[in-house]
Amino acid sequence: MKRLFLLVVFFAIAFAIFVLGPPFLKQSFGPYPLIRIADVFDLLTPIILIPLYWLLFRLDGKTVPSLTENLLFLIFAACWVLGQGMHLSANSIGHIVEGMEGTDVYKVTGFYDETLSHYFWHFGVISLSGLLMYRQWKNPVSKMSIHWALILAVIFYGFTFFAMVIEGGTVPMGLSLAIIIVLLGWLLARKRLTEQPVLFFFLVAYSLAIILFAIWGIWQGGFPEFSEVGII
Repeated sequence: MKRLFLLVVFFAIAFAIFVLGPPFLKQSFGPYPLIRIADVFDLLTPIILIPLYWLLFRLDGKTVPSLTENLLFLIFAACWVLGQGMHLSANSIGHIVEGMEGTDVYKVTGFYDETLSHYFWHFGVISLSGLLMYRQWKNPVSKMSIHWALILAVIFYGFTFFAMVIEGGTVPMGLSLAIIIVLLGWLLARKRLTEQPVLFFFLVAYSLAIILFAIWGIWQGGFPEFSEVGII
């Protein structure tokens, strides 16, 4: 139980660092100036986060996932890595083709960078978390007390997910799936949350994200990206 609790906290911190960190690392990478430090840093994102998803998926290591659950994990993880990798490379190329607006290379780079990659990646993020919640719902553990570190982890993940979806322009999918996850989660698991730390973490984090979406939508009169309103 303690291991699972610590893993949730570590996952939330790592998720926030690797998702929110790259936009602030815009300096050129010395050994190869055509790319940025953010691109090199982002190479580590799936290498660090996918194993953490797997450890959460395994829960205590004794509850063996079914064949269907394993296949779903592989499919969702593939979408996650495909989208993240596509975004990394297309975003890096996008910096080089700035000033070439209107050309085919600019258009196709923007499509891979801003649309296709984001939807694959964010679908993977949401689907993996939903699968982890389902696994925990099926395999509860001993009752836990709500520690402040778990609340901090909820805040980290909830805000990071909100920021990722807003800046990624995937609100139609991200918000809709988050609402479905939250409604199902509270309906099915509200009486056993103290026995399901992984489910509790994602459920409350997505609930927080939905509140942030609502605040942003009311404030801005819609869901513009942070970069569009000059925040980043």
